[in-house]
Amino acid sequence: MEQHVADRRDRSDTKGEPMIAVAFGGGGARGLAHIHVIEALDEMGIRPSAIAGSSIGAIMGAGMAAGMTGREIRDYTLATVGNRGEVLNRLWQLRPNSLSEAVSSGFRFGQFNIERVLKAFLPGAIPARFSDLLIPLKVTATDYYGQSERICESGDLHKAIAASCALPAIFMPVKIEGRVMIDGGMYNPIPFDHLRELADIVIAVDVVGGPDGDGKTIPSRIDSLFGASQLMMQSIIAMKMKAGAPDILLRPEVGRFRALDFLRARDVLAATASTKEQLKRALSERIDQWQAGR
Repeated sequence: MEQHVADRRDRSDTKGEPMIAVAFGGGGARGLAHIHVIEALDEMGIRPSAIAGSSIGAIMGAGMAAGMTGREIRDYTLATVGNRGEVLNRLWQLRPNSLSEAVSSGFRFGQFNIERVLKAFLPGAIPARFSDLLIPLKVTATDYYGQSERICESGDLHKAIAASCALPAIFMPVKIEGRVMIDGGMYNPIPFDHLRELADIVIAVDVVGGPDGDGKTIPSRIDSLFGASQLMMQSIIAMKMKAGAPDILLRPEVGRFRALDFLRARDVLAATASTKEQLKRALSERIDQWQAGR
């Protein structure tokens, strides 16, 4: 990966263009807003030198790193997770045919096998291994017992994505090299810090959001669970910002959407449409500043 980045830097310096990297944050269905960022970069003719992603951001990042355009990711999303009939059909195909199959597939009451779910929903364009990606990708996961962050950037890409998306209480943890992994957002919601040495301009996209309501209504048990996770992740983001902020931080308006609101994909995309132009303006300014300072 280091040689690949060095080669990209040589070409960037020759053309007088900055190297740009992007970190896609976690946030469940709120992360569908990342599509606007990918479309903006496509329209600006920019191919990132490196990508990092956590949870839903790992999926979006993998799609872009595999060569999918923002339009292709948008169309695929609306045709699958944004389509109730298609979601039900794919989930139905995941059902165990017998008790023995349920046991062998690791079924646990109240938890889904995220590896099987992703196998049913990931686009075929995303390869099985990191080495087949067109752009270097870093996927974050959280080592449950190690109480630490795990950066995956080689080997089994699908397993790394599954680990990064293994939201506690909803999905079963995933084992990587014998270690138990859970959602990458638990430890690093927006992994922009892993891109600082790989680019001249680092973009970070925060889709964590926060509890949304009138400030008086007692939230339900599930809303309390997800809301508490949001508060924890925003605290982590705030500390990371103090340690060193990215060059561009985008925060799409995703607060009113829940983590599992994938069937509201069209609503999420419509509500966050302004993100595309926000990035274009901010990135154009940053590029001008970078070129003026050379």
